[in-house]
Amino acid sequence: MSTTTWDRVKASPVPGLLLRAVPGLLVIASVLTAPGHQHRLSLPLIVVLGAVVVVSNIFLLVPRYGEPLARRASIALLVFVIAGSVLWYALPQSVLIVLPFWAPRAAVRYHQAGRTELAVVTLGVLGASIPMYVNTHSVPAVVGTALGVIALVLASINRQRREEQLEGMEVSLARKQAAIEEHSRAAALAERARIARDVHDVLAHSLAGLSLSLQGARLMLVRDGASPEAIEQVTRAQGLAADGLAEARRAVAALREDAVPDVRALGDLVTAYRLESGATADFEVEGEVRMLPAEVMSTLYRTLQEALANTRKHAPGAPVDVKLSYADEVRLTIEDRPGRRPSRPAPGGYGLLGMRERADLIGGSLDAGPTSNGWRVELKVPV
Repeated sequence: MSTTTWDRVKASPVPGLLLRAVPGLLVIASVLTAPGHQHRLSLPLIVVLGAVVVVSNIFLLVPRYGEPLARRASIALLVFVIAGSVLWYALPQSVLIVLPFWAPRAAVRYHQAGRTELAVVTLGVLGASIPMYVNTHSVPAVVGTALGVIALVLASINRQRREEQLEGMEVSLARKQAAIEEHSRAAALAERARIARDVHDVLAHSLAGLSLSLQGARLMLVRDGASPEAIEQVTRAQGLAADGLAEARRAVAALREDAVPDVRALGDLVTAYRLESGATADFEVEGEVRMLPAEVMSTLYRTLQEALANTRKHAPGAPVDVKLSYADEVRLTIEDRPGRRPSRPAPGGYGLLGMRERADLIGGSLDAGPTSNGWRVELKVPV
């Protein structure tokens, strides 16, 4: 028996209950309604045969632990078809002729083909035909009964094969869909790799060359005794080029799906700010550190990176406190303290907008605004 068909029988309580109840109801109704003189066997024997039909049908449909399903079902089918055929012979005027019809149908409908199932079909044909001949002495009636059992068996086989074909088609479609998705993913990865190569070969190399050129220009200005303002401007331009090169490398790493940033990477950003600016920068982790989805860690990393870049730009040399808290939600707080309340940020900047968009994409929220002596950025992400 196919797993899907058996699961469908077990998962559908109403048809299963009806299948278990019908043989017993038929036996009870036939015994109660048939006149005593029509019984070819004694009433106690008929009751025993009816009980055998009911019990074998229950054993056929209700799973039992510790006993192989195929063996139990085969034995139950053989007992059922024999007892059902004898009952049909014992009560010739009843509707119990359906019993030898039902057993062959169940044999081919819910079980794999084998010698036992072939024996059940053969016994079903004989169990329906012989009592019909005893009752009617009509050869056409016997042939019609036998052909009826065979037709029901063939119809059941056809239905089972059609269901197996449908199941096969569903599996094939699922595999095809999985292949299409895998192909799409591979194509997307290939495109990301191409973009990463272009960024690395063009933008990153150009920024590296620009940084070296600016470094050379700064050394020449120092050698020729240029004004401090000119040297400062070239130094700042060199720093921007270096930052752009670092950003390009991070973009390449993200496109190539390199390692996802972790808590240590956040600490490295704070350390880099402290070393570059010479200002105080503290990084604190509160709560038990736990694994977070890659998109959440990337958003935390990019938010901290952008906040520190804004501090370098608007409050150079300001002390920075960074706190990462783990609770019902993950909270990242970046606060700089230049010692004065900053002016309202000019509209049109894309740093804060980008941070908010990243937070929205992962279902989080971002608050940014001035404090009494600096600027505060807070990212909250439910987990």
